[in-house]
Amino acid sequence: MQQTIIMTPVPQAETVHLITQPYHFQTPSKLIQSDDHIRQFKNSSTAKNYLGFIVSLSESIRGHKLSDPCHVSNATASIVSILQTLTQSVDQIPPLPQSSRYGNLAYRDWHARMTENADQFMLQFLPHDLSSATVELTPYFTDSFGNSSRIDYGTGHETNFAAWLYCLTRLGVITEQDYQAVVARVFVKYLDLMRKLQLVYSLEPAGSHGVWGLDDYHFLPFIFGASQLIDHRYMKPKSIHNEDILDNFSNEYLYLQCIAFVKKVKKGPFAEHSPMLDDISGVPNWKKVNSGLLKMYKVEVMEKVPIMQHFLFGSIIKWE
Repeated sequence: MQQTIIMTPVPQAETVHLITQPYHFQTPSKLIQSDDHIRQFKNSSTAKNYLGFIVSLSESIRGHKLSDPCHVSNATASIVSILQTLTQSVDQIPPLPQSSRYGNLAYRDWHARMTENADQFMLQFLPHDLSSATVELTPYFTDSFGNSSRIDYGTGHETNFAAWLYCLTRLGVITEQDYQAVVARVFVKYLDLMRKLQLVYSLEPAGSHGVWGLDDYHFLPFIFGASQLIDHRYMKPKSIHNEDILDNFSNEYLYLQCIAFVKKVKKGPFAEHSPMLDDISGVPNWKKVNSGLLKMYKVEVMEKVPIMQHFLFGSIIKWE
């Protein structure tokens, strides 16, 4: 795996291609089922532009703390509000009996209610002339919060959330001016919600690499978090082993927040339950961590059938 990642060029930022009228919105569908499909997809302009969007988000947060002032558009504020509403709906759940059956039923109920309200959520921020886009946007959104049949969540679901943001950018609802807020406000709120769902409902990791993954559930916050710390004066990759640094700065830096969360939910020596993260802590600087993670995201997420079989294609994200 290491050799594959080293040989992969570092993905570059790209301007997102706006779609133009006339619109032909459609219910998106899952089309990737084989390695041949992956080969087709990874060579497409669709894959390149989506990945370029992820790189652009990463660059927008470079050197910034989460609390730094940033442009927050009405659409961005509305999305944050929606995620806050969903988070509060989890907070209001009474303690569940220590039984997976009750947890499964409660999560299915939560997921069903979220799905029922999803179209209305979209209409809160979509311009009137884009209201018909809900047919295409809603499936990306509802697939972002885990699977209610398998009661699991993984990087495929996280990628659908990023794809939903990419769709909104292609529609012009999100602009490049919003990118810093998309990471520091929207994605942070999404991460907060997903961690609550993972803990309250005991969601299984979907297709986890186990100890050889970054984390059982997420990938993107490590990319964004490493970018935040590029050229930081005193925090280095090895600083993740300093408990004082984690305690004092994890609220401002996504990478440290991810490490603190891993240490909270996993027991035993860090090098044993998270050897890949432990290895990364030996990299000399955050720029190399960030570029390495971007290459790894391309190879280990976007080019893997078990993950990308959940990815959706329609008129906004086209299958070429």
